[in-house]
Amino acid sequence: MPEQTDTTTGRYLVLLEDNSVAAGSREMSRVAGINAASSLESVTTEVLESSDGVIFHDLGIAVVNAAPDQVSALARAADEPGPISVVEPERIVQALAAPAHQEAGSTVVDESVFTWGLQAVGATLCSSSGAGVRLAVLDTGFTVDHPDFAGRTVLTNSFIKGETVDDAHGHGTHCIGSAAGPRKPVSGGPGYGVAYEAEIYAGKVLSNAGFGADGGILNGIAWAVANGCAVVSMSLGAAVQPGTPYSQIFEQAAQRALARNTLIIAAAGNESKRPGKVAPVGHPANCPSIMSVGAVDDQRGTAFFSCGTVDTVGQVDLTGPGVNIYSSWNGKTAETLHKRIQGTSMATPHVAGLAALLAQQYNARGWELWARLMQSARRLGLPSTDVGAGLVQAP
Repeated sequence: MPEQTDTTTGRYLVLLEDNSVAAGSREMSRVAGINAASSLESVTTEVLESSDGVIFHDLGIAVVNAAPDQVSALARAADEPGPISVVEPERIVQALAAPAHQEAGSTVVDESVFTWGLQAVGATLCSSSGAGVRLAVLDTGFTVDHPDFAGRTVLTNSFIKGETVDDAHGHGTHCIGSAAGPRKPVSGGPGYGVAYEAEIYAGKVLSNAGFGADGGILNGIAWAVANGCAVVSMSLGAAVQPGTPYSQIFEQAAQRALARNTLIIAAAGNESKRPGKVAPVGHPANCPSIMSVGAVDDQRGTAFFSCGTVDTVGQVDLTGPGVNIYSSWNGKTAETLHKRIQGTSMATPHVAGLAALLAQQYNARGWELWARLMQSARRLGLPSTDVGAGLVQAP
């Protein structure tokens, strides 16, 4: 993966008070001369980059292009009572696969029929399939012509300028496979998908190089919420230093999504080097209303790279299988249609797939779905700071 040295884009995120989108738009124009368009669903990347700004109506959040004096004016307005609540710089985020030089070895579990991940979460014993549940994966896109997904309902949208949804990276296709891939792949190998009949919404919010920005993610979330997705899986993020405050804007986005019956699940991060170093949960998984997922291996041990609860800001809520995970890949030949990789990125879609199974079985949405996921977890005899409530289980 190319090295990314910048941490922000130069754009800004503006949080508007609940039910104050129109007033917030007028206030941004009045105090800073920013004329942001309001969108009920999502916008093209060209509009997002070329205009003063865009307001995602359902989330009550604006992404704006602002000069330093305009930023100062917005910040002053946020300090006063009114429709503008918070102003934050837009961050750069990336796909969260563990470093390539630390590839996982072989698993000791028999995977002749199903992957060890499916077995570990009990998905193979569950009667639910995710049918009728809309599951969004916001990542590097999707290999739309992958033979394992022929005949499946897959809706796609790209939020990356100049790139189609087709996944030239592979990370997104891998995550979609774990969340909602087949149990009997036509291209051979073990079954690897949790919610194998869920309706897939593949949003490309990370480029083919594996990088994206907060605005693109919010664009994808707005799209998923507008389309009635019960679950949003995000195997992406940015590392943070201990004690760094979580994003108030992403927290409000998650709360407002939950109010619209959409649960956001995100990867905790891969910056730990256990046992010597445990890194804090990254952005945006460190937000209280985003379900944060750590990773375990096939022996139910905490993955050496998995971030943990190290301060009062972010915490690990649940864990999923994240080491030596076999799933779909963006290959064009029989030998390259699948791949094994590792990371909290791989654990996250397992949890998202299980959320779809629970959503189908109990017609659960929003906070009820969060509670059922937490209640399903199997305790592992490990510190909750590392694994949260435990290893998520199928209903």
